[in-house]
Amino acid sequence: MIEIVSRERCIACDKCIAVCPTNVFDRGADGIPVLARRDDCQTCFMCEAYCPVDALFVDPRSHPLPEPPDEAALAADGLLGSYREQIGWGRGRTPGAKLAVGPSLSRPGPPLTS
Repeated sequence: MIEIVSRERCIACDKCIAVCPTNVFDRGADGIPVLARRDDCQTCFMCEAYCPVDALFVDPRSHPLPEPPDEAALAADGLLGSYREQIGWGRGRTPGAKLAVGPSLSRPGPPLTS
């Protein structure tokens, strides 16, 4: 479930608002997205994947945490934007570099390299 929108990192690009399939976010008066319908979050990670500045943290558990996580601790542990890193999205990252899910799928054309 979405837990954090970092006011320190957010650049108000609205990408998280645009990609959220369940319309969890509203644009705040200052341009920073707010969690308007947090309980509607389906933990799909689309918002975190598309955030260009790693300003979001989606907890893999699909229920709210008893207390909000500490943003500074998440940042120090490298967890803000960690899903983007795992899938290889973002400047200087190799697509799929850390993603290892399922068997290799055959497809026509030259083989994919990792």
